[in-house]
Amino acid sequence: MKSALIIVLCLFGIVSTNMAVDYKFNLAGDKHQKGFVSVASDHMYKEGGYGYDLGTHPNDGKPFFFSVDVPEGNYLVKVVLGSKDVPSRTTVKAESRRLMLKNIETKKGEFITHEFAINIRNTKISETESVKIKPREIGKLIWDNKLTLEFNGDNPSVQSIEIKSADNLITLFLAGNSTVVDEANEPWCGWGQVFPLFFTSKVAIANYAESGEAANTFVSSKRFAKLLTKIKKGDYLFIEFGHNDQKQKGEGKGPYASYTSDLKYLVDEARKKGANPVLVTSMHRRSFDENGKVINTHGEYPNAVRLLAKEENVPLINLNNMSKELYEAWGVEGSKKAFVHYPAGTFPDQDKALEDNTHFNPYGGYEIARCIIKGIIESNLPIKKYIKKGYRNYNPAHPDAFDTFHIPLTPFSSTIKPD
Repeated sequence: MKSALIIVLCLFGIVSTNMAVDYKFNLAGDKHQKGFVSVASDHMYKEGGYGYDLGTHPNDGKPFFFSVDVPEGNYLVKVVLGSKDVPSRTTVKAESRRLMLKNIETKKGEFITHEFAINIRNTKISETESVKIKPREIGKLIWDNKLTLEFNGDNPSVQSIEIKSADNLITLFLAGNSTVVDEANEPWCGWGQVFPLFFTSKVAIANYAESGEAANTFVSSKRFAKLLTKIKKGDYLFIEFGHNDQKQKGEGKGPYASYTSDLKYLVDEARKKGANPVLVTSMHRRSFDENGKVINTHGEYPNAVRLLAKEENVPLINLNNMSKELYEAWGVEGSKKAFVHYPAGTFPDQDKALEDNTHFNPYGGYEIARCIIKGIIESNLPIKKYIKKGYRNYNPAHPDAFDTFHIPLTPFSSTIKPD
């Protein structure tokens, strides 16, 4: 699969024959760097290699993508941003819109180096088993055998990219539904795809969440089986379900029955691997009463999580409480700016207004992710030491102002509501 790339890079002395990845790409066409592979602006990605991807090029001031084939695992990625000719403002996303760096500004002739961790996975569990992905997941960048970077913003400028195997990193796994998932298309956004921004390169975020999943279907689709092949001692598993679990009816179903036992199974199996499970209560849906107070649409499901956390001595992040405080701070109208509420014609082929009170846009996903970060610190989880200093103080009662928030839009959108 990646043999062609290995042969090319071995000739440069960049990769050893033990298949450990250590790739170095020079994207600045006007100079050469020792030990780096120079990539021309018209060098397009082909399977088994590297190059600019998804029909984009780096020389027109628009967002562009760069991909390279790699085995699944964790990687440290180092990028040098900036241009000798013009000022730039660059945002970096990975895979399906995972936010790595936000609005990095450089002056003309200024260059800034940043490093972050990326988790890469495929569907294979064993020679006979694979994850049962949904039709909506086919083609998503999170399930392929390549690492894809998106460079976006005002004149995004990249001098070089270095990619190195780093399977000794702490991995923070996410198990959840559409409120957590890496959404491939604008304007949808799960909090899990914003999460990497807040951590140093000592932590890789592995987001296994998917739209429409409940705790039991997360298992039956073999997503959890795949996760268990990768999680190791010292890693973390954050578990947030509830939105879809509460829709399940029938004998044995309910918050203190199937839901509790399903969550306990995830907790127990993670502990068997020496990992650290963390339970997260569901955030509220956008539902207000006549007094502007949030209405609980989840019934006893959040309380079932609280009770399980206490009984099993599992750290708890009470996102249910924090989201209530957050939504009420925004207010009935202001909260629309955090959810997928857009008039017709905002996005290509959008002939009807989007009015979704469950799923977030990037601003909403970002604010919910900040609540999770607050929960990590309040729970005194050891992983808190790897949270970037600029993101350690947050109060849901005083969220970041919408007017000051900006993440450049990825050039792919969809009007199809997540499962």
